[in-house]
Amino acid sequence: MAVIGLASAVAGFVKIRHLVDKAVIDNAIFRMHYRVTSAILFLSCVIVTANNLIGDPINCIGDGAIDRHVINTYCWITYTFTMPSHRDKPIGSHVAYPGVGPVIPGEEPIYHSYYQWVPFVLFFQGILFYGPHYIWKNYEDGKMRMLTEGMRGPLFHNINSEERISRQKKVASYITDSLHTNNYYSSWYFLCEFLNFVNVIGNIFFVNRFLGGAFLDYGTDVLRFSELDQENRTDPMIAVFPRVTKCTFHKYGPSGSIQRHDTLCILALNILNEKIYIFLWFWFIILAVFTAIAIVLSAAVILMPNIREAVIRRKYRPLNNANNVPTLVRKTQLGDFLIVYLLGQNVSETVYSEVMEEVCQNLENNSNGPPPSAMLSAPPTAPPGLEMSNLYPTVEKRTDV
Repeated sequence: MAVIGLASAVAGFVKIRHLVDKAVIDNAIFRMHYRVTSAILFLSCVIVTANNLIGDPINCIGDGAIDRHVINTYCWITYTFTMPSHRDKPIGSHVAYPGVGPVIPGEEPIYHSYYQWVPFVLFFQGILFYGPHYIWKNYEDGKMRMLTEGMRGPLFHNINSEERISRQKKVASYITDSLHTNNYYSSWYFLCEFLNFVNVIGNIFFVNRFLGGAFLDYGTDVLRFSELDQENRTDPMIAVFPRVTKCTFHKYGPSGSIQRHDTLCILALNILNEKIYIFLWFWFIILAVFTAIAIVLSAAVILMPNIREAVIRRKYRPLNNANNVPTLVRKTQLGDFLIVYLLGQNVSETVYSEVMEEVCQNLENNSNGPPPSAMLSAPPTAPPGLEMSNLYPTVEKRTDV
């Protein structure tokens, strides 16, 4: 029951709520990092710390000369080891378990002490995947939420038509009045998107270092293992996460001589660790590929105006069948495009088309645009009824993810 309670708390972290409650300030790949991946890592941290799933994380068998609780505690807080020369030998006839056998002079054992740090590392990784979103969320500071306040969700179509049109005009006026002043806003977004890619690649190499260089080939080794004959295969998961290891305890005897006690230790926790990390291997690869694709698409949006046209056309349906999109893209810059794109993520297609019609009409009425010097020096002014304090809140801070 304790595990269920902790897992429920982690599930609340995902916060799958209706769009009316929360403004969208990024794309689906971005959300895969801070919502899905962070939740997976935090949930994994909860699982490996739940002793009621597997019992004691370590149980050591000795000769009875040392209290069992003492040897368990000692081997947990220090390390255990396996012998690489005994890993592929037949079980039962040559060795008791893979990697468990007599110590061979001159052979370097493989030491295992990572299991002490797995919960901390998983929690730390969850924070890392949340980091870029935290940076972007604090810089964005509720701008899109305030801009689309009252316009998100299906209930917006049920309000008085005059009020609906009035809200849409205010948003369209803000977009045109703040034209060419949002490039710094967009630069932070694309920077955080790039940080997501750096973060997932960095985590792959971080876990590889944490597991002693065994993580990069972990998934491919497991796939190769599944295709081998049952009699001629050694589970690579056991090599990385051994379930039975050795531990050596030294103590003084009655005469003051040093006594050596070899024990076998069962690492039940590795049953969970091996499943968690094989899942993380595939998930990190998939996430890295999708994030790389998102980076390429973002680069195309930055460099190619035609791509911006295609993105806007996905949701903008001109009401009078006029081809306004090329004019809209030509008269806006990258930061303006990001505002327009995020607006489309928060409102319905009908509302989006009506707002874009109003924006295009405003651009037509002011075809020459504001003077460039005014664009660079003067901050955007909010249209009547849409206060700048609502677009850039300074007192009220959001606590949602």
